[in-house]
Amino acid sequence: MSEKLIAPARCSVCHSEDLRLLEVVGEVPYWRCGCCEATLMAPEHWLDRDAEQRVYDLHDNDPEDEGYQRFLAKLADPILALAPDEAHGLDFGCGPGPALAKMLAAKGMEVSLYDPFYAPNPETLEQTYDFITCTEVVEHLQDPNTVFRQLDSLLKPGGWLGVMTCFQTDDARFANWHYRRDPTHIVFYRESTLRWVAGSLGWELEVPAKDVALFRKPAAA
Repeated sequence: MSEKLIAPARCSVCHSEDLRLLEVVGEVPYWRCGCCEATLMAPEHWLDRDAEQRVYDLHDNDPEDEGYQRFLAKLADPILALAPDEAHGLDFGCGPGPALAKMLAAKGMEVSLYDPFYAPNPETLEQTYDFITCTEVVEHLQDPNTVFRQLDSLLKPGGWLGVMTCFQTDDARFANWHYRRDPTHIVFYRESTLRWVAGSLGWELEVPAKDVALFRKPAAA
């Protein structure tokens, strides 16, 4: 079957053409990048925009849910520790219930919202920020290379980008991995993938907790 499959032209994360078939799950091929080690769903199996939003509308991310707040605290706590007092941040991909933004605002941060489905506020993409958060966002991106570069342009020198996504670690369990089974998840990152992203943009990278990446844009010289 693999002989009949045609790989994507290039990796959506690093633009390398070095792609090999990792696995076919059901009828869906997944490709592994030999450069950044991202795993990519074959683009012909991506959902269209309406179908994608129908899946998102089923998510129950209640900002008042204490368990959800504890989950988000893995990113909120280091951002609060690293960002300056009364910093201005952007919750990029905030979803319909911007719980993380509310948690940060409760601690004195100003947080703007952007989401292509639920908060399509183009004016928020014309400013710069002390920090940007992306919780459960980057696995949905059709063109992560472009988006990471866009986020770099939105960060002030010395600013922080906080990303939460389940790191892909075990190829043997990939087919049954809960994260793969979400049909809106089309790109999966290893820690090495995120280190490639950091290196390509001249960022520093810290991994303070499981499935959390903190990128720092260098301060201006």
